[in-house]
Amino acid sequence: MAIYLASQSPRRRELLGQIGVPFDVISVDVPEQRRPAEVAAQFVERLALAKARAGWQHSAQDRPVLGADTIVVLDDEVLGKPADRADAEAMLARLSGREHRVMTAVALVGDLAGEGHEAMRLSISRVRFRVITAAERQAYCATGEPDDKAGAYAIQGRAAVFVEHLEGSYSGVMGLPVFETADLLMEFAVPVI
Repeated sequence: MAIYLASQSPRRRELLGQIGVPFDVISVDVPEQRRPAEVAAQFVERLALAKARAGWQHSAQDRPVLGADTIVVLDDEVLGKPADRADAEAMLARLSGREHRVMTAVALVGDLAGEGHEAMRLSISRVRFRVITAAERQAYCATGEPDDKAGAYAIQGRAAVFVEHLEGSYSGVMGLPVFETADLLMEFAVPVI
């Protein structure tokens, strides 16, 4: 059984393929702005569900739609995607030598037993970076890898050398927690593996 993926992320496509789930990509446009007083977990869950709902509205509604969102949280501040290279370097400087949380929410919207159904899972991981020198930040940002990445890094890429400790889901930090996603898909009777 195939699903729709409401994401353009190559990492999410790769991880879905890893667990053998066939899918078609649906492009959605969801504003990613945090509401006043919205806590980080609520924010990421709201965005994942909004993406899945938008995908459902734009699909043939013949199979479930998976939406996901990932944020990096330092203290209580959400670090989104960097605006430019200087912003990416500044984010990495703030993460240097510190622990942060990566939250990825996954939501599935579809038809279950003849009725509309929505379900969600949340993965929270703790990541600690070693101290990153200014020269390392500049060199990393020059690769272009931090562009369009929450927190200005990709754990599956060159930024792996900065990760001193990870507690939680590696795939969740990449952008799609495989365990939680598989659990969600099985709730909708979508076979995995």
